Amino acid sequence: MQRRDFVKLVGGAAAAWPLAVRAQERASIPRVGVLWQRASAEAEGEYFKALMKGFSELDYIDGRNIKLEHRFAGAMPERLKSMAAELVSSNVDALVGVGDDAASSAKSATSTIPVVFTLVVDPVGSKLVENLSQPGRNVTGLSSSSPQLFEKRLQTLKEIMPALARVAVLVNANDQISRQYIDATEAAASSLGMTSQTFEWHTVNDLGPAFDAVKRAGMQALTSSPEGSAFAYGALIAQISLVRGLPMIAWSKDALKHGALMSYAADMEAICEKSAAFVDKILKGAKPAELPVEQPTKFELHLNTRAAKALNLTIPEALLKSASETGE
Repeated sequence: MQRRDFVKLVGGAAAAWPLAVRAQERASIPRVGVLWQRASAEAEGEYFKALMKGFSELDYIDGRNIKLEHRFAGAMPERLKSMAAELVSSNVDALVGVGDDAASSAKSATSTIPVVFTLVVDPVGSKLVENLSQPGRNVTGLSSSSPQLFEKRLQTLKEIMPALARVAVLVNANDQISRQYIDATEAAASSLGMTSQTFEWHTVNDLGPAFDAVKRAGMQALTSSPEGSAFAYGALIAQISLVRGLPMIAWSKDALKHGALMSYAADMEAICEKSAAFVDKILKGAKPAELPVEQPTKFELHLNTRAAKALNLTIPEALLKSASETGE
């Protein structure tokens, strides 16, 4: 070999080495797919920010030492399924499903890639895990609900509305946890000497007629199930409730800025933030089957004084003092 050819060969290889190293480094960055139920990061609002904060506090920087692949379904179940399949086919290292529908879509898409769910009401009832302490298989995460929530919500509303006797339960008939939510609300209402009645909707176009039926039935207040569709359209449901003169019990403080009267719930933002810690453990070698599902232990009361004024309701002073936050 001629000397000049040898020098050229070595020089070219040396120049290529940094490129090869950088390519290998990029390839080694873990990739995490995140399925969201609303249409954009802006629509997810504080939940999106909370999850990003969780990763940031664990020293993950998107694009540098982790790659977060976000997918936004816009309350369309079929899009969730196709997006989950797309992420699985791209061989992500883990999947995060935010909300019941997203979590179920993630689980259905893979039996091998680790799945972390968050903001799920009933992980066992929705068949995401076998039990809470030993999830089994490739799925674990964080629940956002507890059985005592249902009765506490109605008790609190009755303090504001002492004559409360009839509560509407608005559920999306397409969502899988409706029955669990209906049963729990019925039991809570019965224990307090009240009755509840279920009103179903399938698409966003059904919400107007569903509220018409609620008013015709003489319902005095309303609660909405916390499923994927209700979450995605939570702002609209809260707005309609206020316009129709129906005090709404929400399962997230997020709905209060749109017109819900009150919420008694776990801190959803904190739950989203903690989801990053589950992903971190899995990326470091933990098996989802051996990570117990985390349930909330702290619950917060939030009250919307502006909505109360619009509904001609007076919130007792003692209740205002016990609230974590009130909207002025």
